[in-house]
Amino acid sequence: MNILILGSGGREHTFAYKISQSKRCDNLFVAPGNAGTEPIATNIAIQPTDFEAVKKCVLENNIEMIVVGPEDPLVQGIANYFAETPELKNVMLIGPSKRGALLEGSKQRAKEFMMQHNIPTAAYESFTAESLEAGKIFLEKLNPPYVLKADGLAAGKGVLILNDLNEAKQELENMLAHSKFGEASSKVVIEEFLDGIELSVFVLTDGKNYKILPTAKDYKRIGEGDTGLNTGGMGAISPVPFADEALMKKIEDRIVKPTVNGLAEEKIDYKGFVFIGLIKVNNEPYVIEYNVRMGDPETEVVLPRIKTDLVDLFEATFKQTLNNITIEIDERAATTVMLVSGGYPEDYEKGKEISGLENVEGSIIFHAGTKSENGKILTNGGRVLAVTSMDTDFKKALKKSYQNIEKLSFDRMQYRNDIGFDL
Repeated sequence: MNILILGSGGREHTFAYKISQSKRCDNLFVAPGNAGTEPIATNIAIQPTDFEAVKKCVLENNIEMIVVGPEDPLVQGIANYFAETPELKNVMLIGPSKRGALLEGSKQRAKEFMMQHNIPTAAYESFTAESLEAGKIFLEKLNPPYVLKADGLAAGKGVLILNDLNEAKQELENMLAHSKFGEASSKVVIEEFLDGIELSVFVLTDGKNYKILPTAKDYKRIGEGDTGLNTGGMGAISPVPFADEALMKKIEDRIVKPTVNGLAEEKIDYKGFVFIGLIKVNNEPYVIEYNVRMGDPETEVVLPRIKTDLVDLFEATFKQTLNNITIEIDERAATTVMLVSGGYPEDYEKGKEISGLENVEGSIIFHAGTKSENGKILTNGGRVLAVTSMDTDFKKALKKSYQNIEKLSFDRMQYRNDIGFDL
């Protein structure tokens, strides 16, 4: 079949890498794609949120399956658009409906869903510009650190964790009164801080049945030892060493099942991924957030470990027959280290030539922010390349990634040397 992947990052290159290996994939397209997807698929210069252009591409290329990478088109309702357009409704679109996507599109909606379905999470309240003073009073009742979350989509950067009460009040004002994160922070969720260690659990669900995919742990801060500003992710490891059988049983029973059952109870059309950001506090799992798509860079360590044909998995998801499929997982550990542009996550320059890609051995390079121009591969984003390796344990896999990173270079290239430091 002909398959289209929407998006342009490392996650989408990883999807393309896996789907291109499927016996069932005849022609693969990525919109808009990057320099990494170019050799294995046809890149099409359209934006995932331009539904009319996506429709035209689907009809012109006889696309039978669409895998939606990023959150924006899902939150804007691409699944509804396909379901409601007669000539598109049989295209197998992997991603939840607009109502389902609200689990990521609104932090408040996610919190209400968790409360309604008894899913363990931090206590919270939400505030708008009109209730700014009430928000400041609520902060005074909490113990530091203070967690402020922009309600809407802020590209993974809308969460602040602050130790100083006055600074927290000032930032709340910046978010609500001065639109620090634009429209995304017109409402802010303040929640109690949970102290523990984080992990991500990925679930593929057809709305009735589900499959739990390999666990992963991502490293969000720009600096070594988890310091500095939040980024879209600086590296990841799978599986998570402390996610033992006992913890995973708690996660499945208390979080995964109630989540999938809650979607079904609320009659939400949901055929796609649920990314559950978790924190383990005294051996008990709590949900920090939901995402309605695969995470990045976790995708770069989760998908390489899945041996089952992704096209079969996605077809079963669309047809609600996931219960008939067994997922086979590679027992080896996978790690990825992100190479980012100097200055990221703040201002950075694009268009720097990348050298050394042809010298990499024993790792897979997933392109996150790249473009090809006149036979050269150039940087085209904050996060540029993900260097993924596999081995019997994560330390050996990391060693491979770091050895290959030494062969790569571009102007002001940065990366963290300590991925996995807390394990």
